[in-house]
Amino acid sequence: MTATLRLPVLSLTDTVVLPGMVVPVELDEQAQAAVDSAVSAAAEGEPKKLLLAPRLGDRYPTFGAVATIEKLGRLPGGAPGAVLRAESRVRIGTGVTGPGSALWVEAETVDDTATTEQTGKLAAEYKALVIASLQKRNAWQIIDTVESITDPSQLADTSGWASYFTAEQKRQLLETPDVDARLTVLIEWTRDHLAEVEVADKIGEQVREGMEKSQREFLLRQQLAAIRKELGENEPDGSEDYRQKVEEADLPEKVREAALREVGKLERASDQSPESGWIRTWLDTVLELSWTTTTQDNVDVTAAREQLDADHHGLDDVKDRIVEYLAVRSRRAARGLQVIGGRGSGAVLALAGPPGVGKTSLGESVAKALGRKFVRVALGGVRDEAEIRGHRRTYVGALPGRIVRAISEAGSMNPVVLLDEVDKLGSDFRGDPAAALLEVLDPAQNHTFRDHYLEIDLDLSDVLFLATANVIENIPGPLLDRMELVQLDGYTENDKVAIARTHLWGRQLEKAALDDAEVGIDDESLRLIATEYTREAGVRQLERALAKVLRKVATKLGTGSDRIDVTPANLKDFLGRPRFTSDAAERTAVPGVATGLAVTGLGGDVLYIEATALPGEKKGLQLTGQLGDVMKESAQIAQSYLRSHAVQLGIDPDDLEKTVHLHVPAGAVPKDGPSAGVTMVTALASLATGRNVRSDVAMTGEVTLNGRVLPIGGVKQKLLAAQRAGMKIVFIPRRNEPDLDDVPAEILAELDVRPMTDVAEIVAQALEPATTTGAEIAA
Repeated sequence: MTATLRLPVLSLTDTVVLPGMVVPVELDEQAQAAVDSAVSAAAEGEPKKLLLAPRLGDRYPTFGAVATIEKLGRLPGGAPGAVLRAESRVRIGTGVTGPGSALWVEAETVDDTATTEQTGKLAAEYKALVIASLQKRNAWQIIDTVESITDPSQLADTSGWASYFTAEQKRQLLETPDVDARLTVLIEWTRDHLAEVEVADKIGEQVREGMEKSQREFLLRQQLAAIRKELGENEPDGSEDYRQKVEEADLPEKVREAALREVGKLERASDQSPESGWIRTWLDTVLELSWTTTTQDNVDVTAAREQLDADHHGLDDVKDRIVEYLAVRSRRAARGLQVIGGRGSGAVLALAGPPGVGKTSLGESVAKALGRKFVRVALGGVRDEAEIRGHRRTYVGALPGRIVRAISEAGSMNPVVLLDEVDKLGSDFRGDPAAALLEVLDPAQNHTFRDHYLEIDLDLSDVLFLATANVIENIPGPLLDRMELVQLDGYTENDKVAIARTHLWGRQLEKAALDDAEVGIDDESLRLIATEYTREAGVRQLERALAKVLRKVATKLGTGSDRIDVTPANLKDFLGRPRFTSDAAERTAVPGVATGLAVTGLGGDVLYIEATALPGEKKGLQLTGQLGDVMKESAQIAQSYLRSHAVQLGIDPDDLEKTVHLHVPAGAVPKDGPSAGVTMVTALASLATGRNVRSDVAMTGEVTLNGRVLPIGGVKQKLLAAQRAGMKIVFIPRRNEPDLDDVPAEILAELDVRPMTDVAEIVAQALEPATTTGAEIAA
């Protein structure tokens, strides 16, 4: 039931008082007038009451709280004050007159709504949330008070004490007489508050843990520094130490400036910062490089050539090039010209040849002859461009490239760097290492080589680069163009015997713990091992065969023998039966088989091409032997040439209309290239005429539809292979005749090399004389 009250008004700025709250109020002039009016209007013995009206912003209040003046006096600061107890919620009406100078208004009391089951549930939920909030603040005494409240309206009005509610929210509660509505909005606000508190607590915990960890590390570092000081040890790798190291190091001016900039960053960075570790690693790498250290070249050209001859047999091309390089540098030094550094003062040689000819070991010999440091960089299988140029420093585990690491390992700026297996470089999504080598191996550019890790110009112009490769075709053209190509085509039998006698035999004696007093071998045995037990361009298999012989010898000496001499008569006891014998006579014993010459990654080799005719009406050419596109085209050209020149070659045109099967044995090995053209023509002509190809004849060359013999590559390697296979006559294109200057004289003495221009001449000389006329193709 509502009632109308006449009350003086006490306006509270930015403060809202809800029923049930007891608040102290400082009495200014307006507040004092309201209190005086309430005191004068109250009857003797009656409570002195006034209206507490919140004043927020420009809006006049519509609700207020009736409060009783509990006590008048002074506040702790000495100002006059009063203690007021808010009792009930009222709706503010119109202004009225009253005693005193205060503002008087009529106010209508507001009754709380009836309590329902829903109200009880809301009150219980809100009470639980309030208690949870108080528990976070460990306010256990207040929790007891809250738990004792049973009236839902009273419970809702306790929110006036909550510091996490704004004055505007509290005024909304004051203006909501409905208990259910008040509890509903309070539950929503309190949940939001608890969520904020949880997030804040989590963040605070993380911050506290981080601060505790930092403080603990700081204290430990301070203790460690104190311990080092007591022990007389300085702090290792400190920024002051790096600055001293950089200032004392012999660095080029630009490098010193870059290093000092990084030292400045290190001094400003925290010890716990990851950047500090990156900077220290970078500075260590820069300081390890010998920026101004170079070795003095051996200027004695004669002594250098003697050193090269002592280490390697043959290989005159490479030795001549190294001696020329040394002679030029010697003359420049004698005339006071620039020798160290500068554009184009270095050299880049590409040593290409089959395995086992001494390409890799030649690098050490060159370094020894020049008096330089030697370092080998294995490139086989490298697929990441960063392996050459280095990684950016921002990457975890970043390192400089292999070139910079090689210079650091050598300890000088003018070493001999051997780039081994440059033809085995790969490429994928990480880049092309071969492309990264373009700058490294260009004498006109590598004086300002920049590694991605160092980001400082590095002068590689005085480095002697040697690159090795087995297959020249696998080296990208732009990279090969930057290098001087020196071919190492393989050794003759005499070379192999000399190498075995002067180098391999003594090395294997030492490995087997034997000496010349216990075992001996004659040159004829060495020649048999080189020809019948190995068939290679190099001497790697030859050395393995010698190692096997000496293992057998060591075994026999262990059973009581005094001395063993290896001879052709007992060689079979050590190595078994010969593995390689000439089978050319057997292979060419039937028409349709011709002996060609090819170059593979292992050097020169003979290549047998077989042809046979198939019965049936179907016409065409069948090809087998895993042939490439170029070789397939050569077969088609050969057949077309024979058909168009059948009369000239003495072939019945009808014999060429049958199906011909052309096969190149060793089908598991891919074969391609144009140099088998003349061999295919000869094999097909042999089949068509029924005349065998001479067993001592081999040939090579590309053929055109008109029968012209075009030049090919690898003449020296092919002639070496022909000599190893026991051939006597070799047909080559006439335009390859200048290549014979590179062939050893002993090979030319054993072979009858015939330069040709027309394939018909090759056919005429390669086929054995006809025994019958009108030869027919065997069906």
